Formats: sequence, structure tokens, C-alpha cells
Amino acid sequence: MFAPRLFRLLLSVIAAFPAVALAPALPARAASSDWARNEGGRMRLVVLPAGAEGRRQAVLQIEPEPGWITYWREPGDSGVPPAVTVAPVSGFTLDRIDFPVPKRIDAGDLTDIGYDHAVALPISLSGPPAGNETRLEATAFIGLCKNICIPFQAALTVDLPATETADAEEAKIVADALASLPGKATSDFAVERHAMSADLKRLTLEVALPEGAKDVQAIVTGPSGYVFFASAPAAGAGGKTVIEVPVGRLPKNYAIAGKRWDALVIAGGRAIETVLAFD
Repeated sequence: MFAPRLFRLLLSVIAAFPAVALAPALPARAASSDWARNEGGRMRLVVLPAGAEGRRQAVLQIEPEPGWITYWREPGDSGVPPAVTVAPVSGFTLDRIDFPVPKRIDAGDLTDIGYDHAVALPISLSGPPAGNETRLEATAFIGLCKNICIPFQAALTVDLPATETADAEEAKIVADALASLPGKATSDFAVERHAMSADLKRLTLEVALPEGAKDVQAIVTGPSGYVFFASAPAAGAGGKTVIEVPVGRLPKNYAIAGKRWDALVIAGGRAIETVLAFD
């Protein structure tokens, strides 16, 4: 959806480029880049020592200023999802970025999905094996929004010595980020059945919820750029919970057969993420 705030963000990009398109960070420390900053917040990379075959766990640490928000992988009605690009000259490959459980943020007639607090996005990297002095060079791009949205792009550099020791504080940052990810389905918390209506206007989820679960929410992502929110859950047969998800506009002539969507279900202090296969 091309929302007003996204329009303002795009205007900001045009107006700011190239003057603020790239905010260079200062020289890096051994296991993290220095903070790159703008008026909406700051961000940096934290990188742990290499494991087997050069695999590394890292995070993009984002700290919005009070009153500002940043975004999930599907930002909702406005904003932009975070993106990290690793320079090929570094010898590293970005394998994946994961996202902690977000929240729905309603602002007038707009609905955003993201974080109104500090967040660290886990990043999996492949690169040179341990024992090699190397440098990780990356570019991160995020959106930070308050009354307007400000695009924030920064060059982040981490110098990695041949002999590495994980800093305890930085290791905890990474561990906490991994712990904040949605879990996998369990016997007491799972999407057990899903069905799409013939007119592609309503998705029904049959969910097993933890005993006493409150504040149940579901966020469903379909084609890239499309996200849908559940209505209030209702009691179903056999102690299950039925969640109806209104499906709005889809791409023209969209065919659901063979597609894979994702569902994030949040219940109290727990969350699971699962794939919905439409075979």
C-alpha cells in the first residue's frame, strides 16, 4: 500500500541523496562497528568469533530515539524493511537475517509493524575461517519514523583479528537477540490447519494455544509487500481456537495454488512462526 508516510519517506530519500544517503561510521572495534547515528536513532554491527567453516553469528543493533520506531521485515502501511548488504571484497556472505517478534503499531489510519524500542536483528554470515585477520564491510539501510520517516543508510566496518575472543557484553547482545525470535510450533502452540476461501478474501487458521493464552494476535504475510491482520479469535471445535484473517487486495490474477505464506501468531509472552502451504 502506497501510504502517505511512505510517500514522505520517498521524498526524504530524494531530497537527502546523496548528502545523507550514506552515514559513515568511525573506525571499528574488534567485535563491533562503531555506532552510526542520525536524528532518529543509531545502529551498529556486532559480530561474534568464527565457528565451524567460518560461520559467524552477528546482529544489526538498532536503537531508535524515544518516540521513534523502526520496522519489521514487512513494514505494514508505510516505512521500509531493514536491509544489510555485505561488500564482496570482504570475503563474507550474508546467509540470512532474522527478525524478533514485532508489534502492531497503529497511527491514525495507518498500521505499521515494527519496534518502538531497541532491537537487534540476528544475522548469519559465512566467511574466512578462524585464525585469519579480516575486515567485514557492510552497508545497512533502515527506516526510522516519528512524525515523518527518515531513511538511514550507513557504512559499517568491523575489523576481526586473527585471534578472537568474544566480548561478554556483545555475546549477550547476540544471545538475547536470538532468544527474542519467534519459536517453532509445539504440541501446545501450533497452527494445526489453515484454509483459504475460494474468493481469496478470508484465511481461516485453526490454532492450538497455550493454556490461559491472552492477547492473541496473528500477522500473515503473503506475496512480498502484502500483510494481513487477524480479527478477534473465536472458540472452535475440540478446544481449538479459530482465527479469521481478512485478506485484502492481492496482485491481479493472483493464484494461491502452490504458494507459501508465513503466519506469526503471538499469544501473551510467546510467539511462533510457521509456513502456510497452499497445495
